[in-house]
Amino acid sequence: MSVAGIQSALQQMQALQSQATGQKPQAPALGAQGTPSTQPSFATELKSSIHRINDLQSAAATKQQAFQMGDPNVALHDVMVDMQKASLAFEMGVQVRNRLVNAYKEIMNMNV
Repeated sequence: MSVAGIQSALQQMQALQSQATGQKPQAPALGAQGTPSTQPSFATELKSSIHRINDLQSAAATKQQAFQMGDPNVALHDVMVDMQKASLAFEMGVQVRNRLVNAYKEIMNMNV
């Protein structure tokens, strides 16, 4: 997959994530001459993705605990939706990790 393809997939995932959380999509940052500035590093993006996954899991666990304690403001369907969001985010993180490991192994096996 090319760099442009990876960036396109990342932008699509970010748009879906912002849509799922009800936030407005972020416009790309502009540099001094009005052109899009450089994207954050891969490590930064990976770290922020892991934090978002953790936040989703924490929110789902909090809502689940509130429902179990009998909070009348927490509906079962909200708990289930949040748990599914957290589960899907975690599965996506696992798939990204697996692909990264496979890419690393492939690069390490290349003859130089």
